[in-house]
Amino acid sequence: MRIGITGGIASGKSTVARLLAERGALVFSADEAARAVVAPGSDALAKVVELLGSSVVQADGALDRAETGRIVFADDRKRRGLERIVHPAVLKLLKAQVEAAEVDLRGSWLVAVEAPLLYEAGMKSWFDAVIVVTCSAREQVNRLMTRNGLSAPEAARRVVAQMPLDQKAAMADFVVANDGSEADLAVAVNNLWKGLLALNAGSTNQA
Repeated sequence: MRIGITGGIASGKSTVARLLAERGALVFSADEAARAVVAPGSDALAKVVELLGSSVVQADGALDRAETGRIVFADDRKRRGLERIVHPAVLKLLKAQVEAAEVDLRGSWLVAVEAPLLYEAGMKSWFDAVIVVTCSAREQVNRLMTRNGLSAPEAARRVVAQMPLDQKAAMADFVVANDGSEADLAVAVNNLWKGLLALNAGSTNQA
C-alpha cells in the first residue's frame, strides 16, 4: 500500500514519517529528493542560481537552503519560480524511488512518501491514502522560531504562504493532530497504524 504524508510547515510531518518507519514502513522524503536534485553541478541548481542569484550558493557549491528560504518567502514570484524548477525533478525522482521500492518491499507492506506540497504538486492520485499532520498556526510559528531561528513575523509569513491546514485536512483520509508532546504524537501514530492496517486488510480482501 502507498500512502502520502503531508501537512504544513513545522506541523510534524517528519516526526510522523519517522514513527511510521520505526513501525516498519518504507519512507521516502520529498525534502531529501529536493536536496538531491539541486546537488552541486546539477542543472536544477544552475537554474535556481539564475533565478535567485549567487548568494544562494555556499562556499562548498551546495545550495544554501536558509538563504533560499529567506528570499522566496519574501517574494511570491520567486517562490513560484523556484517551485517550477524543482518540483518536476523531485516528482520524477520520487516516482522512481517509490516504484523501485514496490518491486522490492524488503518485508514491508507500506510505502510512505513525506511530501509537504503533496496537494499543491498534484500528487494525491499517487496514493491509496493521504495523512495530514496538523497543529495550530501559533504552534507552527513557535516551532519555526525555535527550529530555524526566525523572528515571529518571518515565521508567520512562511505559515500563511502555504495552503491552509484545515483545507488540507478536509481532503485527507487520516488526520493526525500534533499540538502536544512527542509522547502524545506517538499514541496518535499508534492509532494511525491500526487504521492503516485495517485499510490494507480491506484492500487485500477486495483484491
